[in-house]
Amino acid sequence: MTTLTQAPGPPGVATGRALAPDLARGAMLLAIGFAHAPLFVTAVDRGPAVANTITDLFHVLFVGNHARPMFAFLFGYALVQLLDRRLARGDSWVSARKLLRRRGWWLMAIGLAHTVALVPIDILAVYGFGAVLLTGLLRRGDKALLWTAGLTLIPATAVIGAVMWFPLSQGVSSYTKGSVAAGAQSFGELLVERTLVWPFGVLSAVVTVLPGMAWGMWAARRRILDEPHHHRALLIRFAVISTVVSVAGGLPAGLLQIGAWSAPDAAVWAAAMAQPLTGYAGGIGLAAVVALIAIRASRSRGRLTTMVEALGQRSMTFYLFQSVVFVLVFYPYGLGLQDDLGLAAATGVAALTWLVSLVLADVMRRVGHRGPAEILLRRLAYR
Repeated sequence: MTTLTQAPGPPGVATGRALAPDLARGAMLLAIGFAHAPLFVTAVDRGPAVANTITDLFHVLFVGNHARPMFAFLFGYALVQLLDRRLARGDSWVSARKLLRRRGWWLMAIGLAHTVALVPIDILAVYGFGAVLLTGLLRRGDKALLWTAGLTLIPATAVIGAVMWFPLSQGVSSYTKGSVAAGAQSFGELLVERTLVWPFGVLSAVVTVLPGMAWGMWAARRRILDEPHHHRALLIRFAVISTVVSVAGGLPAGLLQIGAWSAPDAAVWAAAMAQPLTGYAGGIGLAAVVALIAIRASRSRGRLTTMVEALGQRSMTFYLFQSVVFVLVFYPYGLGLQDDLGLAAATGVAALTWLVSLVLADVMRRVGHRGPAEILLRRLAYR
């Protein structure tokens, strides 16, 4: 049994890739869509109250502060994969390091363009800067990776916890405080504002992804996602434990978010810190769950598996595609639904966007198209 893609693919698409990382990246896009879409509405309480409440609790327990560490984990994992491929082709460590950092800088440039032209929520620049900072660790031992993950987890939790504590302490939804709904500003004013704020946003956010990236590097050295059948027992234990810990750690914040619990200030602070801390475990645990699914999926490789795999191979393209869809659906110069939809409906938009992405990614796979964003990054980074 193997999790490698054995069947020959169409021209322009790599074969021989491990299935689990691509499946995880495809699933990750759904989590990112769930996390971002509600930020585009002006009031999350519009629509059926029961549906919004259930969706709100679901977000706190399984989405909020889970998508970020899952993406970071997979990004760090991919850095090791790329390094191994370059070294196997005969590149020196210095040459490979320069390539990885060059990719990081170009990701930051693409992230800046994404932020300025589309939406003020971007993760490409943050992960690109993380690659620039952590690439040197790829030559260090496991202790350096684990120490980096552990030490950066403290400020990462503090930053995210503070962002979460403020709305919880005010009795306001965290989505309302983090809303990126379009205001009355002109497009030119938005360009200036976003350009000025962007560097500070990247600097403050990069610390939140470093723990997941370091853990992803550690896991990649052991080929945990490349060969999940060899690590099945570990994956099962981690998936179960991380899910339990994540749900337990997020439940107090979830109850506060939906108004089911009125807690003293100290308890609100503790809940705000516990949710992102345990969310790191839950986010990486989602990758473990997908790896376990990949063990079974690799035996039959059904249509859905192939589609999600194709989506994961083009994750950057369809991350940007999500932003385009959300702007067209929610912003006034699109359908203008930001004032009409609530939390549950916005989450539904994210799910539909992901389903459309699946279809489009499968079409690209069939015609042998890598994905425009992937092609662009490759041409820029490889010169």
